Amino acid sequence: MPAQETLLSFVNTWECDDNDHLNVQFYFARFEESERQFRLLTGFSESLVGARRVRHVRFHQEARGGTLLHVSAGVCFDGPHILSVLHEIRDHTDGSLIATAVDGYSPAIEAARTLRNRFKDSQEQMTTEATPRGLPATPASLRTTLDATLSAGATITHRATVLSRHLGADGRADDGFAMGCFTEAAPFVWERTPLNRSVLSARNAGRVAVEMKLSWAGPVKAGDSVVVASGITGCQANTFSMRHHMYEARTGRPVALCDSVVLPMSHETRTAIGLSADERETILRLKMD
Repeated sequence: MPAQETLLSFVNTWECDDNDHLNVQFYFARFEESERQFRLLTGFSESLVGARRVRHVRFHQEARGGTLLHVSAGVCFDGPHILSVLHEIRDHTDGSLIATAVDGYSPAIEAARTLRNRFKDSQEQMTTEATPRGLPATPASLRTTLDATLSAGATITHRATVLSRHLGADGRADDGFAMGCFTEAAPFVWERTPLNRSVLSARNAGRVAVEMKLSWAGPVKAGDSVVVASGITGCQANTFSMRHHMYEARTGRPVALCDSVVLPMSHETRTAIGLSADERETILRLKMD
């Protein structure tokens, strides 16, 4: 378990989605609060390590209503980035692992020795469970324009306005806002595939993310409007992947990008439903250029 206890929390039923488990935006909200508390406890800051380049989340088991959550964090120098911060969410009752997040930073390499010494009491080894699996660890390019994204095969999937309740302590929209937008966008990507709402309903199945990677290109603040364009990026035996691009609506400025690995899940067995050959072929035909 990572070195610092950062959060004790609880899954409220209003945070659960149509799968009757914690919606991904609230996982990211927990990880963001874990980051804030970790900074307070250790003195970790952007002035030392630079801005966070990426947050890579893996979901290991469901967190359903009433689950008590125990969150901890530690610095890893053996992770996929020059410096990584590992967050773990565990079930407080039985200690089982629910979700992990790897935050990636790129401080100057020559500063590594100083940072190792400064955070020696908060160091932890990277775990196999948290290591990126279905998505590469490196941040994706954040320079693509909205027109180029649409020309590559994406479609508009969501529009929203940043309100004061979406802001973090720095006055910028936080991870929870971005992931809330991407959560709203994802069903419209699914609807383009053979696994649309009517098919999933007939199978008593839901839409589930198993891995997500979020990167910010720039801030948005209260009053700014955003538009999301999304598309398919790949398909495997039992999963497929999608990418959500967020732009500031007035200027077209890139704001954030999120890659997701998703799968259909049986509501009865709570396990993944495999994709047929025909479904995989159809999904691959939708892949963005």
